[in-house]
Amino acid sequence: MLNKENILIVDDDIHILELIQRHLQSLNYHTYKAISVKEALEILKDSSIDLLITDLQMPGIDGLELIKYASEHYPKIPKLVVTGFPSINGALEVMKSGAVDYITKPFTKEELKTAILKSLESKPKEDKIADIKEVEANKPYGELIGSSPAIKKVTAVIERLKNNKATVFINGESGTGKELVARSIHYMGKYSSAPFIVVNCGAIPENLLESELFGYLKGAFTGAEKDRKGFFQAANNGTIFLDEIGNASLSTQLRLLRVLQEKEVVRIGSQKPEKIDVRVVAATNVDLKELIKKELFREDLYYRLTVVQIDVPSLLERISDIPLLVNKFLFKYGIEYKDRFLKITPEAMDILKSYNWPGNIRELENVIQRAIIMSDRFVDVEHLPEHVKYQIDFSKTQKLVSLKEFQKNYILKVLQATNNNKTKAAEILQIDRKTLREKLK
Repeated sequence: MLNKENILIVDDDIHILELIQRHLQSLNYHTYKAISVKEALEILKDSSIDLLITDLQMPGIDGLELIKYASEHYPKIPKLVVTGFPSINGALEVMKSGAVDYITKPFTKEELKTAILKSLESKPKEDKIADIKEVEANKPYGELIGSSPAIKKVTAVIERLKNNKATVFINGESGTGKELVARSIHYMGKYSSAPFIVVNCGAIPENLLESELFGYLKGAFTGAEKDRKGFFQAANNGTIFLDEIGNASLSTQLRLLRVLQEKEVVRIGSQKPEKIDVRVVAATNVDLKELIKKELFREDLYYRLTVVQIDVPSLLERISDIPLLVNKFLFKYGIEYKDRFLKITPEAMDILKSYNWPGNIRELENVIQRAIIMSDRFVDVEHLPEHVKYQIDFSKTQKLVSLKEFQKNYILKVLQATNNNKTKAAEILQIDRKTLREKLK
């Protein structure tokens, strides 16, 4: 029987890694292993780890940086260093960075066992229980990150949907993460090993969408040089995600209706239906009911698609999740662009939490990417885009005025916020200085 302790081993030498793992398994510990700091951080993020064992000298981000990062972000996890390059100064630096103990290669199984027991004993039992609760409270649901009531409401619905093939309709503003919701529905359930096919109905030309979705036979139209299955056949036994479904033509909608009703597809150029078993998840950022009124979307298809509807909240509705999302992007793009960890100052974080985020999570991700590129060690206010720093906050109770009057007031407020700097104001307004001068006249 395995002990309850989970131990993460990090070493770029695969032979040492496997040696330590064999020793730990013989001592009945549950082990995780990583050959790089990047891989180790993914494990730390997703798993409940009781002890971190790491080498120091590794390519890219070294073990000392990992110790420092883990000490800051996972302070209750003991850290044990195993290295082949011992020195007094090195040992002092490692201990200052947060390591509990330090052993050198080569070592015996008994030396490793003693160091592990000493490290684990440094962690009080109540801390371990608190850690487990903290991990469970903040653990991402699939690819969804957040602990706000708004996002928990979404994950609660996904939890009920994940193990059946009910048709799901996802509604939300652009950039809110509708595809992440669809992926969570698929990958958190029992059908996760089956195909997950994404189709952006707005990105495929209308004259090609039907052939891409349903397939075709050779000679069905000019260019159909061989038989081809469509996305629905490719998604058989799994999930097909139809993004921007509002862009589908009426003829495509009619074919989709047949698929949902009959659970079969008919390829273009064929009369023979082919049975399929596919969960359909559709999404849009437009009001389909308005399209129905304009006779641009079939009402019968709408009701077939909306068996279960998930409304994805805007980022403005989940402000408390912004720090979690920011740290995710800092980690992701810090490693990608700088090959190291970056932090954000409290002042910059305050600005991010006060901004309205019309582009939602996609806009936040873009802002963090840009800030990382423009910064060195810290993301600060100066690294944020001008339009984020100089946001104009209009009261919701403000008197309603004409568009012309609103535009005038807005331009004046932007100028006021930028201390009458017309270059900055034009950048925020996304117009050139000449246009701004004309509007000011």
